[in-house]
Amino acid sequence: MSSSDPTLPASADEAQPAADAASERPEHPRTIRSYVMRAGRTTEGQARALSELGPRFVLPFAQQPLDLAAAFGRTAPVVFEIGFGMGDATAKIAQTLPDTDFIGCEVHEPGVGALLKQIGERGLTNLRIVQHDAVEVLEHMIRPGSLAGVHIFFPDPWHKKRHHKRRLIQPPFVAKLVQHLTPGGYLHCATDWEPYAQQMLEVLSAEPTLENTAQGYAEKPAYRPLTKFENRGLRLGHGVWDLVFRKRG
Repeated sequence: MSSSDPTLPASADEAQPAADAASERPEHPRTIRSYVMRAGRTTEGQARALSELGPRFVLPFAQQPLDLAAAFGRTAPVVFEIGFGMGDATAKIAQTLPDTDFIGCEVHEPGVGALLKQIGERGLTNLRIVQHDAVEVLEHMIRPGSLAGVHIFFPDPWHKKRHHKRRLIQPPFVAKLVQHLTPGGYLHCATDWEPYAQQMLEVLSAEPTLENTAQGYAEKPAYRPLTKFENRGLRLGHGVWDLVFRKRG
């Protein structure tokens, strides 16, 4: 995507929000990224999954459109997830919706290894991974109008006001994201940070090509499982807000 756009930050995983980024990027970076860097160690099991299952389920980043039917060996609706973290929710959703194909983008190797491990344990065939920045994957590998849905669960809230410009859900990014949805395709966001939920609702409601499926926030769709991180927050009295918008057709 255009290097003139403002920075848009990471989607966090369900177990560890990306808010723990070790360092800050410059105030005016030249490129958009869908992630922030954080430390993590790849376990022996994750490394084994990367070695044994990576060649089949990890799609190499390429600067050309991806043949979705060839990637999955069938023609089915495709949902794109930005920042799946350790992949627990992603694997459960893919298992719940076997007639839908899923592409998950995550830059962190431990998360990729963890999701590959679940793919093997659950026997999933409808899930592929791209270990690369989701912004560039969308720009180069995903054809306009080809996605049935996009999932962005618990992105980094960037709590401090001076960092709000780093949030992923911003008008320029949403406008470009919607271009990749089919008419009637959906965008599902979830956050446990109410001020960010309010911003999401404002930004998504202002995008003219989207319409809200609810009056304000949506009920949690049945396919989205409660994560360990989310359950912990709910026990502490924290709220969770889902937003589901559809592209006008």
